[in-house]
Amino acid sequence: MTADPALQPTHRLCVSIINYRTGALTIDCVRSVLADLGTVNALIAVVDNASGDGSDDEIAAWIAAQDPPVPVRLIRSVTNSGFSGGHNQGIAATTADHYLILNSDAVLRPGFLATILAAADANPRVGFFAPRLTYDDGEVQRSSFRFHSPLGELIRTARTGPVTALLSRHDVALPPEPPPTQIEWASFACILLRGDMVRALGPMDEGYFLYFEDAEYCLRGHRAGWGIQRVTDAVAVHFRGGSGPVKTLSAARKRLPRYFYASRTRFLYQAHGRAGLLAANLLCYLGGAIAFAMRVTGKQKRPFAARELSDIWTNFTDPLGPRLAPWETR
Repeated sequence: MTADPALQPTHRLCVSIINYRTGALTIDCVRSVLADLGTVNALIAVVDNASGDGSDDEIAAWIAAQDPPVPVRLIRSVTNSGFSGGHNQGIAATTADHYLILNSDAVLRPGFLATILAAADANPRVGFFAPRLTYDDGEVQRSSFRFHSPLGELIRTARTGPVTALLSRHDVALPPEPPPTQIEWASFACILLRGDMVRALGPMDEGYFLYFEDAEYCLRGHRAGWGIQRVTDAVAVHFRGGSGPVKTLSAARKRLPRYFYASRTRFLYQAHGRAGLLAANLLCYLGGAIAFAMRVTGKQKRPFAARELSDIWTNFTDPLGPRLAPWETR
């Protein structure tokens, strides 16, 4: 049987980068990829997610000014389609052996591409290759995790050592340099995806606007038998504070965006069903009660973001419902 020519890879690598009002950061990110390409046959697809601030024109002018020309294509999305939607457009730009999903607030260290592509060549049943992510000061980021689960929500909200120790195999958080066997998903701030896997699994779920879409895609890959591997010698710098607001808001115990809770509901439902979603929410209350008791004794800080105990029920009756992007309504 003759293979479908449309499915034959035309590039060894496609790098997908989303720009949303980060023109200068995006250009620096692209520069780091170009500097590391060497002889790799690659396309860099920059998707402007309807920034509306002129940063797409800034990027277009930079691309046009390069001499000799560079393998960079600007795709102007007509809407802000979120993380999944933006990268789906980048992935769709070409058929490739591998796809590197890369945040605009990240840069590759020299040797990154040669190292991670060599790992991919050596491990054909692995679909996800997660590099070492560091901050700009060299501190290693936590970027590999276990899947979110009901007992993981108890750990998260109780925030006490005994609970975490008792249920440690359900703790989402892993150390910055985790044992390989414990990794179930990795941050899509920077990750290499095998093209054959992407074509088998299909596009990322655009029901997520932001957050949890990377965990869902890794869960889908896991269920289909694709492995995940950390490639510690491939290093990318992911700058502090360059991406979404949830970490900052959470640290300040301020109210998190509605789309975060819509994404949380969607993932827990897809991973554990309606009963698992209900259990996760109820265990949040139990964890909160434990944390409150510790707080009364002066041993614990306030465990929840503002209004979290009501916001966790977002989309509960319709878990695959609206993604609640800032400009979208129910």
